[in-house]
This record gives sequence, structure tokens and C-alpha cells, in this order.
Amino acid sequence: MHPLWVIVVDYVLGLAMWTLIGRTAMGLFLPENSSFFFMRFFVQATNPLLAAFRPITPSFLVEPLVPLYVAWFFFMIRFYLMPWLLGYSVMGMLSFPLESDIAIWLYQTFGAGS
Repeated sequence: MHPLWVIVVDYVLGLAMWTLIGRTAMGLFLPENSSFFFMRFFVQATNPLLAAFRPITPSFLVEPLVPLYVAWFFFMIRFYLMPWLLGYSVMGMLSFPLESDIAIWLYQTFGAGS
């Protein structure tokens, strides 16, 4: 079991990553200034992250893919930096606490014995 601070940090990083991925996916179908509630949420929630990463975002990236590029950084932090800081040599599939908890919930809800 991971310490509480690891779970909290991973949940925050994971939610940021998945929100950026959601913005990218929604951006394939809706303009950034759409009045659709979810698109407005994704834009408002991720604009500060995109602004923070603007200095290291390549200018050749097409604008709709920038959130996916930034999400990649969050994935890399969660997959490589967090285990290294915790002293693990490698973490396997579903080792992310956020996704692991979701997978457990899905299995308990829809899996064996249901």
C-alpha cells in the first residue's frame, strides 16, 4: 500500500492528465469556444496547465493537439518520476493508484459474481 501523499499526488496528476485527454477528444468534435457544458469545463480546467507548459510546447504542434502533448508530461511524471522517487525500479500495468482503483471498482461492479 502506498502512503497517503502518494495517492493524493497521483490522483491530482491523473485527473489533470485525463482532463487534458478529454479536452483533446472533445476538441475533435467541438470548437474551443463551444457553449457545451463539458467542453467549457475542459477548457477552463486545462487552460492554466496549457499556459504553464507554453514555454516548452513546440510551436509546430497544431493547437488541438497541445493538450495531448501536455497530458503526455503528466503520464511521464506518473509512470517514471513517481516510482523513481518512491524507490521502485519498475511499476507494472495498472500500478497507477487512480486507474487501479477505477479498475477494481469496475471489476467489483461488473465482474465475476455479478
